[in-house]
Amino acid sequence: MKIVAKKKLWKYLFWLGPFLITVGLTVGLISEQWGLIPLAFLITGIAISALWIIWQSYQTNWWKRRSTQAGTNALVATLAVLAILGLINFLGTRYHLRADLTETQLFTLAPQSRELVRVLPQLVKVWVFDINQNPQDRELLENYQRQSSKFKFEYIDPQTRPGIAEKFGVKDYGEVYLESGDKRQLVQTVNQNERLSEVRLTSRLQQLTNSTTVKVYLLQGHGEHQLSAGKSSISQAVQGLGDKNYTTAPLNLAETSKVPQDAAVVIVAGPKRELFEGEVKALQEFLNQGGNLLLMIDPNTDPKLDSLLQEWGVRLDNRLAVDVSGESVVGLGPAAPLVTEYGQHPITKDFGNGNSFYPVARPLEITSVPGVEATPLLLTKPYPSSWAESDLQSEKLEFNADKDIKGPLTLGVALTRKQAAKSASTPQVSPTPSPTTQSKVSPTPVASPASPTPPASPSPAPTPSSQTATESRLVVLGNSNFATDGLFQKQLNGDVFLNSVTWLNQQDQQPLSIRPKEPKNRRITITTTQANLLILSSLLVLPLIGFAAAIIIWWKRR
Repeated sequence: MKIVAKKKLWKYLFWLGPFLITVGLTVGLISEQWGLIPLAFLITGIAISALWIIWQSYQTNWWKRRSTQAGTNALVATLAVLAILGLINFLGTRYHLRADLTETQLFTLAPQSRELVRVLPQLVKVWVFDINQNPQDRELLENYQRQSSKFKFEYIDPQTRPGIAEKFGVKDYGEVYLESGDKRQLVQTVNQNERLSEVRLTSRLQQLTNSTTVKVYLLQGHGEHQLSAGKSSISQAVQGLGDKNYTTAPLNLAETSKVPQDAAVVIVAGPKRELFEGEVKALQEFLNQGGNLLLMIDPNTDPKLDSLLQEWGVRLDNRLAVDVSGESVVGLGPAAPLVTEYGQHPITKDFGNGNSFYPVARPLEITSVPGVEATPLLLTKPYPSSWAESDLQSEKLEFNADKDIKGPLTLGVALTRKQAAKSASTPQVSPTPSPTTQSKVSPTPVASPASPTPPASPSPAPTPSSQTATESRLVVLGNSNFATDGLFQKQLNGDVFLNSVTWLNQQDQQPLSIRPKEPKNRRITITTTQANLLILSSLLVLPLIGFAAAIIIWWKRR
């Protein structure tokens, strides 16, 4: 009887071991703290289980049995598989490896979005007031959340939680809001036809986290592109500046005679008539005081900016940039150069071999000027794909060695100039004499990135210690049509414009990479006749072809 009672006692002790192990694991997992109590339960349970196994082996040679060894091998193999699966799950949770095979990287955040979220200064939360959780929208929000722990999102039913809906002023289902601290902003309203846009979410996020507003003025009064929607307007470009938290306003220097003090950047977009001498001097004074200027000058125009450009070593060539490479590939005419090569500069650093095109553009000639550092931005293809055409009246464009210039041509350049804060300490630069005869002057095409022309080394006059050195920036583009409505959103055209303004604003810490891309429309539009033909071919012609092939094969093998 004593032996039976002793066996029952050990049996109960054995069940006590797994029970204590289970208690220890439960306490640790629920509390998420592996302190003294859960560890005590675990250690005690493991010790009791080990003692039971040793006692069983000693009493009955249990360990030497074939069944015990087979069971032990099975148990070890099972535990090994569980350990491997647990390790895989742990690594999968901690390290994310995702491959996006879509053409436009539809499920991958753009560099601008990633950089912006990773440096969030404080917690930002997205509130989606909708009953249904669209998988596409949720995937986009999860992509943002993977970049930073400071980005959160939550779906809210306005009917079940009216207090939160009232706080945001929700009026309809599908409204998406951003919240950071005491700031709230409407992103957009999603529905069945319009899903959550990365472009809008990133733009609103940048506005919400950026507490400063920057004033950008656009010169008017000389036939420049109008700012509101209309024919040949740049309203989309203006909207793009607004999305990046810039405040835009028109500027008529004939009325004010001076650039406003709050101007961070002045844009001259496609003037068709010449500027007054006082207006040119106002722009020169603005640059001399550390201002920043974007000039987009089309061919066949003379805005009388030569005196300003000469100080920076830039000359506008009167020839037309011709590019025949894109005519057969993407349907562009020879007067719309297709650019795939870009200079090494913050404006274009992430463009790679992307496309941008410039309908009716003029080349630029860059000359070294002391104190000015020039970096070519936009380079056409080498000859015979591109050249500068001097005969603008001829319908047949062909290269003439005595008048035209071989590519590659420079269509855009970024320039910087160091100077003292006070105008008295500004280095005096001798103007570069303008060429006397156009036919004898050839723009110096900047070589391709494989053999770049070194920029001029800056050598400003010594600045007194009591003065603060500033930097003026200038971007000159030989075309303005690329930024007009309809072309602004094509390829990298909008990125060239927006990145130029951001760099000119001297906010190099802001993301200058490519804007998020919207999904491409892959719908096929066919007529009723084409639809009937498609149905007939798929339901009748193809089956008959297969049936006829089967009969022929049967007849030959018969």
